[in-house]
Amino acid sequence: MANDDIVIVGGGLAGATAAKTLRTEGFSGRITVLAAESHPPYLRPPLSKDYLLGKSGEDALPVVPDDWYGANDVDLRLGTQVTGLDPAGRTVVLGDGTRLDYASLLLATGARPRSIPLAGSGLAGVGTFRTVEDSRRLRAALAEGGRNVVMVGSGWIGMELAAAASSYGNTVTLLGLEEVPLAAAIGPELGGFFRSLHEANGVRFLLPASAAEIMGTSGRVTGVRTDTGEVLPADLVVIAVGVAPETGLAEAAGIAVRNGILTDASLRTWTAGIFAAGDVANALHPFTGEHHRSEHWSNALNGGKVAARAMLGLDAVLDTVPYFYTDQFDVSMEYSGFPSLVAGPPVIRGSLADKSFMAFWQREGQVVAGMNVNWPRTAKPQKAIKALIGARAAVSPALLADPSVPLEQLLG
Repeated sequence: MANDDIVIVGGGLAGATAAKTLRTEGFSGRITVLAAESHPPYLRPPLSKDYLLGKSGEDALPVVPDDWYGANDVDLRLGTQVTGLDPAGRTVVLGDGTRLDYASLLLATGARPRSIPLAGSGLAGVGTFRTVEDSRRLRAALAEGGRNVVMVGSGWIGMELAAAASSYGNTVTLLGLEEVPLAAAIGPELGGFFRSLHEANGVRFLLPASAAEIMGTSGRVTGVRTDTGEVLPADLVVIAVGVAPETGLAEAAGIAVRNGILTDASLRTWTAGIFAAGDVANALHPFTGEHHRSEHWSNALNGGKVAARAMLGLDAVLDTVPYFYTDQFDVSMEYSGFPSLVAGPPVIRGSLADKSFMAFWQREGQVVAGMNVNWPRTAKPQKAIKALIGARAAVSPALLADPSVPLEQLLG
């Protein structure tokens, strides 16, 4: 075994970023990236936003240019299935029986869309949403408009896809188990803001409601029967009910798993030489002292960097404040913070009615999460929000709500 071989299982943002960071940090050994998909690593956020809407093209997707891998002596193997790990022998087993030795192994296997065991889920026109192929297929189906679209799932992806479908001139009905969309993530008041935004753009909500059966003729979807018996006409059905971390390889190899692959703050597992990053990693966060698994691109980006440096023996900790963003119709939102620490309703700065505001969540007087909606990004609101969270200082709700008080002033 070559003592410096590094193998990365997973061809997403975390895996590609780790490979790039290894080279940037001066690592000269062999790097092998094993990607299950047939495409070089790409960014997922555009798939449900600008790329789906046709506002950006293929050039907006790659993590690094396709020729970067060859130019930097990174062995990128596309369409490669990994069937097993041997931690004791430090080898990875591929679908064709090939074995690769490693000194360090990064598991960046991502997540897969959750499915619902529904009659008719195999009909043409029914699908989940995760890959670039899913986005291309959905864009082609939506682009002409005039279709009946049923969205199953009222989370961030479901809401973004509903916004895109409606923007193309389709009739959209959204089903979800919550009484208010996004309430589990941002509470009923702000979830209600997004619901009103969608309703103003023609989206119909059935909440709480679930799909009981998908109906069709000649192998193609024609409708959805809800659990209340209502039949919704449907030319397209998208099931967007979250994702599950791809932990199968880790579990089979005896690596500790709990809602993802457990790691320390440097993304090391408790199995020698093995690290995890991205959607699949449930990492210890220094801020909370708890494990957190994040499915957002910033976690994959930062996690890839931290894992690479940790594999090289450098001092590296994933201590960034979690961040994500969404674009729906004429609303652009950014969010940073720790939802698990949120206690009580948010403090609002600005006007929900004007679609320009900030929201802050506190716990024992400290800011633990914050979001901005249509707030000028030149003001760098997320930088200030992250600083407030990191400061751990008690802040008066009245000052948080006062737009005349700069956030930087609250840092003391």
